[in-house]
Order: sequence, then structure tokens, then C-alpha cells
Amino acid sequence: MIAGLLMPTALIRVYEELNDFIPAHEYKRRFPALFQEGDTVKALLEALGIPHTEIDLILINGLSVPFSYQLQDQDRVSAYPLFESFDISNLSKVRPKPLRKTKFILDVHLGRLAKELRMLGYDAEYSNQHDDEMLSAISNREKRIILTRDRGLLKRKIISHGYCVRSKTPRKQIAEVMQRFDLAGAVKPFSRCLLCNEPLRPAVLKKIRNRLPKRVVR
Repeated sequence: MIAGLLMPTALIRVYEELNDFIPAHEYKRRFPALFQEGDTVKALLEALGIPHTEIDLILINGLSVPFSYQLQDQDRVSAYPLFESFDISNLSKVRPKPLRKTKFILDVHLGRLAKELRMLGYDAEYSNQHDDEMLSAISNREKRIILTRDRGLLKRKIISHGYCVRSKTPRKQIAEVMQRFDLAGAVKPFSRCLLCNEPLRPAVLKKIRNRLPKRVVR
């Protein structure tokens, strides 16, 4: 107990949906959190259960800082989620560079959501053979946003773009993801294969006639 009292303390306040990741008694209030000397603000926030991919802006004592900021005793930390209504790219020092194309990779528990996304025309990579290492590597290599319900996966340093899906049913999940990434304007229904995720292309009938059921080509 005495050792704990000697440890430096930060005063934490998280906003809006970041409260989903902390205990209910800490919601929407500033609370103390102990840390080790030399800890970064990223390490502390993730120790509290908040994946770095969910954070869009961090203010320390009113100033914007990067994840690598080393905490000082009595620092006042304010963490904010994605700002939907306005651009803070000139202010935020933690937001990753935007991806040129919005494309996803989903973990093994979100197979039905992957099909829903493909049905609406979104690039959604999925395989029930992908473990966390593979998901992280593909996300990094192909610049894909990881969708998962596993907070621990999103804490991996290699991952720059990811989102923790809160809803439990596919119908609610697709609505949540579309709102989170503002996808409504990019819907292209039935433009991708639901099984392999590849874009659908026009086919010349004579080249594929022998591969189709007879009732289809009558």
C-alpha cells in the first residue's frame, strides 16, 4: 500500500463511447490511475482497457500529445473517440493517416457481418482460419481496418486502424459499422461475391454456359 502511494498518478477522463471500455463507476468523470515511471499515455489507456485504435485525440493538461508521450505525476489526461462532425486532423497527434480506400478484415467471430458487408458491396476480407497474428499482418500489409469484438486484438502495436464492434447481432452490427465509418454513400448492393469477396464481373454466356444449370440458360 505504501509503495502504491509513492507511485505517480494521472487524472483520467474519457469521453463519449470510450466509456464503453471502463468500469461503470468511472463513467463520465475524472478518476485517478497509477502508473510506472516512464509509462506512455498509450500504455496507461490500454491498461485501463481502451484500445488505441478507438482514440482520436489525447489532451494532456489541455495540450494535444502523441501516444508516445511519457506521463508525469498529476498529469490531467483527456481521451476522445472519433470526431464524426468535424475534422481535427490538424489538432490530433494520435490519429493515423487516413486510408485511401475503406476496406475491412474481420475476425473469426464476425463471419455473418462479413457477408452483410459484402452484400452491400464493401471489401470485407474474412476467413475462419485467420488467427490474431494473421489478422494483424494482413491488416498492416493490405491497409485494412480490423473489425473485432476482441479488445486485446486491437491493442497490438502493429494495428493502426481497427474498431471494436459493440453490437452482438449481425443486423445491429452492420448498422453500427455503417454509421461509424459513414458508409451509406458507398453502398453498391450485390457487386461482390458473398463467398470469396471478389468484385462481380459481367460474363459472356457462351463461355460459361456449360457451367450453369440448364434451367438458368433456357
